[in-house]
Amino acid sequence: MEEKKNERRGAGWNFDNSYAGLPETLYTKMSPAPVRAPKLVILNERLAQELGLNADALRDGDAADVFAGNRIPEGAEPLAQAYAGHQFGHFNRLGDGRALLLGEQITPKGERFDIQLKGSGRTPYSRGGDGRAALGPMLREYIISEAMHALGIPTTRSLAVAMTGQPIQREKELPGAVLTRVAASHIRVGTFQYAAAWGGDEELRALVDYTLRRHYPEAAATVEANGKISDDEGGSALLLLREAIRRQAKLIAQWQLAGFIHGVMNTDNMALSGETIDYGPCAFMDVYDPATVFSSIDSQGRYAYGNQPQIALWNLARLAETLLPLLADEEKKAISVAEGALGEFGERYHGHWLTGMRAKLGMFGEEEQDEELVQDLLVLMQKHRADYTNTFRALTMDAPEGTPFHDAEEFRHWQERWRQRLERQPASREEALLLMRSSNPAVIPRNHRVEEALEAASERGDYSVMERLLAVLAQPYAYTPEQASYCALPEPAGRPYRTFCGT
Repeated sequence: MEEKKNERRGAGWNFDNSYAGLPETLYTKMSPAPVRAPKLVILNERLAQELGLNADALRDGDAADVFAGNRIPEGAEPLAQAYAGHQFGHFNRLGDGRALLLGEQITPKGERFDIQLKGSGRTPYSRGGDGRAALGPMLREYIISEAMHALGIPTTRSLAVAMTGQPIQREKELPGAVLTRVAASHIRVGTFQYAAAWGGDEELRALVDYTLRRHYPEAAATVEANGKISDDEGGSALLLLREAIRRQAKLIAQWQLAGFIHGVMNTDNMALSGETIDYGPCAFMDVYDPATVFSSIDSQGRYAYGNQPQIALWNLARLAETLLPLLADEEKKAISVAEGALGEFGERYHGHWLTGMRAKLGMFGEEEQDEELVQDLLVLMQKHRADYTNTFRALTMDAPEGTPFHDAEEFRHWQERWRQRLERQPASREEALLLMRSSNPAVIPRNHRVEEALEAASERGDYSVMERLLAVLAQPYAYTPEQASYCALPEPAGRPYRTFCGT
């Protein structure tokens, strides 16, 4: 036993368990279900180092037992979090049905990150599910979340994937796996919905104060110093709402600028930390079209690319509803306060999006016609079915012949307007191209490349395809010759690409 403890210390685990200090209504303490034959198949060594972990120790000995849930690291207190959520607009009581929070790793810099096992077995919130996960979807989350991190988009990250040695039954038998997910926290809009519906004011206040201190410490300090923002607006709940609105406005703008489609923007998939969370039927857009949907279950296009900003605001409105009892004593006044805060989202989102689009086109400063210039380009892209990422890549490389509309008269007219805009700014052409290069990724996780890597790993046990893909995606703005083949579009298919929740 002493040998095991020493080994665990050598791995560098440094757990705290502050979430377990919240009211017990919000979670259930329990351990992962053991698996038959754990095997570590991929470890994110760079992330491990950032967390203060020893990658060599994590690979040695019985480390796979930790990542598969067979052994609890010293200091961890596993629990399943309770939450609710509007799923495609319908409210449900939910929770971690196949995940457990081991605890919070405190890094050498004093940062705090949730360490969660996803696919670790049944919990009280499983609702008939088996609590397990298939290898393919867990590797998919690993690839996409690490690609998002490299793009500079706030995201949960993936530390490891371990196979369980136990097949799981879906439409067919699949190899089982557990993902170790790292997050600023797993507090969701749905967590607040659960506290409001199945807790009380005590649980809700505790959750508000905890979330504010954990994710918005400067705002929390303001509350502690002043008590209230003003005589008309009250305290920590409003500050939390406003901070969540600010972060989500920026995050969704970053999604749109990168052509990312989350696929299932339920309220239980919106994190209060402002990170992208839960990579199920997500994908990156190829041909530019605001109506693009990849998810096999989104038949009405609720979560289409062009709808994401409006859905984010809708989700934030559900968060505001849970906070009404804390915003003011009178409901009418509380609604007015909430509406005032929610009214900030549109302008904030639009500001982030337009600033990002200016950067993608190398435009410094602001001119009145900038947005028209951007929108006219998007219209051209949609009309000519141009690839979103490759269009901006071609413009960055000063190679418009790489676009399907380069010889169209309307593009030449647009290009002349763009050239004149760049000439009017003090920045040089070289500075503009440098700005574009830092704002337009040369590579994204192309859907066919991701599927290629997952098939090799899941069907043949070959992880080299995935490793090469990850290496390319780790430097999306490098514009190296090695990336060229990863920019190519897939061969035309007889049916549109579809993604699945992977449950």
